[in-house]
Amino acid sequence: MKELTTDIAAKIIDGKKVSLFIQDELKKQVEEIKSNGGKVPHLCAILVGNDGGSETYVAAKIKACENIGYKSSMYRFDDKVTEADLIKKVDEINNDSDIDGLIVQLPLPKHIDVDKVTNYIKPEKDVDGFHPVNLGKLLLGLPTYVSATPFGIMQLLRFYNIETAGKHCVVLGRSNIVGTPLSILMSRNRDPGNATVTLCHSKTKKLKEITLQADIIIAALGIPEFLKGDMVKEGAVIIDVGTTRVPATDTKSGWRLKGDVDFDAVAPKASFITPVPGGVGPMTIAGLLANTMKSAKKEIYK
Repeated sequence: MKELTTDIAAKIIDGKKVSLFIQDELKKQVEEIKSNGGKVPHLCAILVGNDGGSETYVAAKIKACENIGYKSSMYRFDDKVTEADLIKKVDEINNDSDIDGLIVQLPLPKHIDVDKVTNYIKPEKDVDGFHPVNLGKLLLGLPTYVSATPFGIMQLLRFYNIETAGKHCVVLGRSNIVGTPLSILMSRNRDPGNATVTLCHSKTKKLKEITLQADIIIAALGIPEFLKGDMVKEGAVIIDVGTTRVPATDTKSGWRLKGDVDFDAVAPKASFITPVPGGVGPMTIAGLLANTMKSAKKEIYK
């Protein structure tokens, strides 16, 4: 993908601007597909229950599809849907040749086995990159769908020309959705990549000593404002993946989004930092749309 020319402030990584740039590139591809009489990418979402964050996120995905010319569809279920009925719908979508990508929005109700549902999605339609086959290919360095959030973070590092080779990258959080895939991508022999990675988690001891050594910190714990100013060295690059809703008396909604980084304390020390919102979040959507295009073009699974 070509370089992005940016005129924004030096320290703040503008994920919304980069996401829109990527979406514009995808829109051009859609226009070319249409002009050649080809198949327009089609993304399908399944939403279970009435979680506010999930509602907002799925709506943003659908809107992004409309903006760049993708087809989109959504199936809604209440939170009492059975696991069998949910899997039945997944099976229907698996066998619908018009649908290129399927996402089952998380979280799911506690009575549903998330891994079972995720694993039931065909790998070729798993544009979230959560299926064991796609995660395994990522580990081996084979062509695959990179999970949307890690994809977005790597694109941010690339667009802002942030040097990663030989740097010490600390990843906070070891989930299969963000932390673990990122640790693989950051250590891989590519650009961005070639970093020395330390993957930290709830059992890591002397965490502050580790983060103070980091040139790059990627915080993906889901704990609001966990990373404090005294945990970061001068000039570090900070990527904040956290998006937790916290009560707020000064907003109409009664809540606001908080990242895993204490932004006000950390930003003065950082060379680059992502805000919340407007940092990693928009890039997750860009990653999902990019994977859907790959699926429609049969770039991964022929």
